[in-house]
Amino acid sequence: MKKNIFLITAVLALGLNLPLIRVLSISNRKNFSERIYSRSGAENGFVISYTHSVNKGRVHDFYLPASDGGLELFMTEFVSYGAGIPEPYETCGAEFHCTDKGYIISGLNRRLPELVMAVGVVAEHSVSFGKDAMEGMTFNKQNEFFLKDFFKPQTSLVVEFKRVSILSCLITKKLEDKNE
Repeated sequence: MKKNIFLITAVLALGLNLPLIRVLSISNRKNFSERIYSRSGAENGFVISYTHSVNKGRVHDFYLPASDGGLELFMTEFVSYGAGIPEPYETCGAEFHCTDKGYIISGLNRRLPELVMAVGVVAEHSVSFGKDAMEGMTFNKQNEFFLKDFFKPQTSLVVEFKRVSILSCLITKKLEDKNE
């Protein structure tokens, strides 16, 4: 009987600690215990938005999971050009589009193992995800979460797709699609 209880406990402990769940992870770069997860972000991609420091317009960078496990910046949407906004000619295959909301550069296909960024003091960095955030190739504010609500301004963050255990998923703060 004791062997069975031990075996069941061992199997349960192992199962809870195996990295089975794919999530979008946003972690404090200096203190990885400060983190948030989103399963929806890992499935459908996510958008990082911020207020541009020069032109003060809102920028939306669209990311998808890359086949190698990293991130792929595939599109950016912005109001007007400023420092750091990519030019379409910088990336082979990128396309420039004018819309009634501003400009879109699609086809960027920039691969990153992870995104390292800092929570801005005035940039109002946010993350949004879920089908609504990515639908129609345009930004949707419905599932927008401001990073300053989870991390102190100027905190260095690592944004990445990763596999985590069920236990880690249960004890870590999660962001989820408000429509689910």
